[in-house]
Amino acid sequence: MSTTILGISAFYHDSAAAIIRDGEIIAAAQEERFSRKKHDPRFPHHAINYCLEEAFIESSELDAVVFYDNPLFTWDRVLKNCMMAGPRSFDQFKKASRSVLGIKMWVKDYIIRSIGSLGKLDKLLFTEHHMSHAASAFYPSPFQKAAIITLDGVGEWATTTIGLGTDNRIELFQEINYPHSLGLLYSAFTYYCGFKVNSGEYKLMGLAPYGEPIYYDAIRENLIDIKEDGSYNLNTEYFGYLDSSVMTNDKFNNLFGGSPRKPESYITRREMDMAASIQKTLEEVILRMALHTKKETGADNLVMAGGVALNCVANGKVLKKGIFDDFWIQPAASDAGGAVGAALLVSHAYFDIPRKINPNGRDTQRGSYLGPAYKPSEVVAFLGRKGYPYERIANPQQLAEKIAQVIADGKIVGYFAGRMEFGPRALGARSILGDPRRRETQSVMNLKIKFRESFRPFAPSVLAEDVSEFFEMESESPYMLLVAPVRKERCLPMNLRKFQEGDDNMSAVITQSRSDIPAVTHVDYSARVQTVHPSDKPDYYHVIKKFKDLTGYGIIVNTSFNVRGEPIVCSPQDAYRCFMRTEMDLLVLEDCLLWKEEQPAFEDTEDWRKTYELD
Repeated sequence: MSTTILGISAFYHDSAAAIIRDGEIIAAAQEERFSRKKHDPRFPHHAINYCLEEAFIESSELDAVVFYDNPLFTWDRVLKNCMMAGPRSFDQFKKASRSVLGIKMWVKDYIIRSIGSLGKLDKLLFTEHHMSHAASAFYPSPFQKAAIITLDGVGEWATTTIGLGTDNRIELFQEINYPHSLGLLYSAFTYYCGFKVNSGEYKLMGLAPYGEPIYYDAIRENLIDIKEDGSYNLNTEYFGYLDSSVMTNDKFNNLFGGSPRKPESYITRREMDMAASIQKTLEEVILRMALHTKKETGADNLVMAGGVALNCVANGKVLKKGIFDDFWIQPAASDAGGAVGAALLVSHAYFDIPRKINPNGRDTQRGSYLGPAYKPSEVVAFLGRKGYPYERIANPQQLAEKIAQVIADGKIVGYFAGRMEFGPRALGARSILGDPRRRETQSVMNLKIKFRESFRPFAPSVLAEDVSEFFEMESESPYMLLVAPVRKERCLPMNLRKFQEGDDNMSAVITQSRSDIPAVTHVDYSARVQTVHPSDKPDYYHVIKKFKDLTGYGIIVNTSFNVRGEPIVCSPQDAYRCFMRTEMDLLVLEDCLLWKEEQPAFEDTEDWRKTYELD
C-alpha cells in the first residue's frame, strides 16, 4: 500500500501545498498562481485542491496532513520579543497576535473546512520551520549524505541552521536565533533602498554590480559582528523590525546619510553602493559558514534552502570556491518549499519510507515541473470558445524549429508548455523568450514586456552540454540558482568612465554590448544560468537546439511569463491576457501559435497596474 502526505505552508508569504507519495513529489504549487495575488500568504485552498486532483486522491485517503512550522513556538517568540521591546512594540504585538492567534492556531479548522478531512490519522502534524527547509533541501537532492545550511528571515526562533543529512535522517546541530538574522539584515537594506521586503531582495542583488561596496566597513563596524565560523550577531539598535512595522530606524538612517529611498523614485549612486556593500557582507557570511560546515560535517556535498538561498550570486561564489564537491539548492527555497519539506520529512522520518536516489546522479525534484498542465485539446477548446485565431503545428520538431526561427528573427515569444514550475523561477514552462545576441533585447523586454526597472538583467537558458562554451562553469544549474562569469573571450570592453566618476545614469551602461550575448550579460560580466537537459524538458531543449542549428548559439533569453507585480501565469487564459497586455509578438500555447497582429482587439476589463501590487 502507498503512503500519501499533504504538506501545507501558509500565513506568512508564498503559501503553497505539496503531495508526496511513497517519498516521491507528485505535485506542488503556490497559491499565488491560482489567486493571482503575488506572494499570496492566505490559506492555499486552490493549491491543495490542485494537488489532490493531480494525485487522484480524496482527502480522507491521505495518510497524513502536515503544516510547515510550529505556531506555538512562533507565539513564544512574539511574546518574548514584545516583552523585551516594551510599550513601543504594542502595534507590532497586535499585528502579530492577529496572525498567530487569529490564523495559525486555527490551521486545523481551515483544513477541515477546505478539504473536509485530516486524512487517516485524523490529526494535523507540525514540523519546525527550519526542519522543513532542511528536508526540502536534502531529501530531493541527489546525495545520500550532505551538509545542510538553511538561511532565512526567521522561522519560529531560528534564522540560520547547520546540519547533516544521511539517508532518511536529518540532524540540525547548530543554529542562530532571532533577532539575529542574515535574511532580515538583507531585507533591511532592501527596504532602505526602496524595494519591497520579501519580494524585492533579488532586485537588490541585481543592483549590486552597479555600485561599489563603500559602506562595507560601516556595516561591519556598526551592524553585524561576523565570527570566523560564519556565525554572527546583529546590533539591534539600528533596526526597526523588533518594535515597529518598518525594517530600519533613525539610527540606521543617520548612519547612511538620510531617509530610505521612496519606492519608484530615481535610483541614485547611494542605493547602488548600498546594494554592493550588503551583498559583499552576505557573501562573506555564507562563505565562512560553508567552510565551517564542511569542517564540522566532513561531508563532500552541500544542500541549502531558506529565502537567502535564492541569492544566486552568493551561491555562485560558494560553488567557485570549491569548498564542497557538489552543491544542490531547493528551487522553491523560500516558504513555499516548506510544504514540500514538511511532507517529505513526515514521509521519511515519521513513516520511515526509504529515500529514492536517482542512479544517474540527478535530483528527484523532477525539474520542478510540478504544477498544472493543460492538454492541447484543452487549449484548442479554449481558443475556439474565445474565437482567437491560431496556427497549430502538431509535429514537435517542426514546432520547435518555427519558434526558434521567430526568436532568431528578433521577436519576443511567450512560451506556455507542460507543467507549471514550482518556485519563483520560470524554467521553460511559463517563460518569455528572446534572442540573447541582440543588445536591444534587454531594454525591450524590461520596458515593453515586463514593464519593470531597466537595470534588471535577464537569465540565459543554455543547452547543458554547451554551458562551458559560454560561461566559466562546468556544473549544471537546472534551477537558475547559480551565477557564473561569462567566458572572457566573449566579453567586450565597456566605456564606464562617466559612470565610475559618479554619474548615476545607468542607461549608458545598460545599452552597451558587454559580450556577444549582451541580453544575458550583466554589467559585471556575469549571468544567472539555467542549464537545460533533454530529460528534464524535451520540448524546451529542442527549441534551444533548433536555435543553435539556426544561429550557432545554444542559448536563449528566458524570463518569467508575467508583467511586473503579477504572479507567473498558470492557465491559458492567464497567458493570453498577459500576451495581449504587452508587446510580445508570438504566443505559444502548447502546440498552438498565436500572432499578435492576428488577434482581435483586446478589451481589458481591469487596469492591471492597479490590480497587481508592484513588487
